[in-house]
Amino acid sequence: MNMQEMNRTHTVQNPCQGEYKKVLCVCTAGLLRSPTAAYVLSLPPFNFNTRSAGASDDLALIKLDDVLLSWADEIVCMDEGHYETVLNILSQIELKNKPNVLCLGIPNNYFYRQKELRDLIVERYKQRASI
Repeated sequence: MNMQEMNRTHTVQNPCQGEYKKVLCVCTAGLLRSPTAAYVLSLPPFNFNTRSAGASDDLALIKLDDVLLSWADEIVCMDEGHYETVLNILSQIELKNKPNVLCLGIPNNYFYRQKELRDLIVERYKQRASI
């Protein structure tokens, strides 16, 4: 493990994050759906500590990796492809606590923070997270 990975691994354990549930939102590039989900899930009634990442090696602005996965208490995937990618990576890494992984089944046909996308994220999250 190089120094940057060691620093990032230490950072995910920062106690100043409080007791908020840590939710990583994943889509293809981490550009539209997952940042919108991270925004929505950071607001009431959820109030989660959120981040977003992209599952595509070629397109992601912030690439999904084992450090982000180790940070998360829960991972919210936008579609089945992201869900499979997350499960595959999780099966290859050693974590103390495996995060819960959900798939919202949201297609890539929305704009960033589009009202319909925000509403769908809330609806699907409530259905699939059993809250």
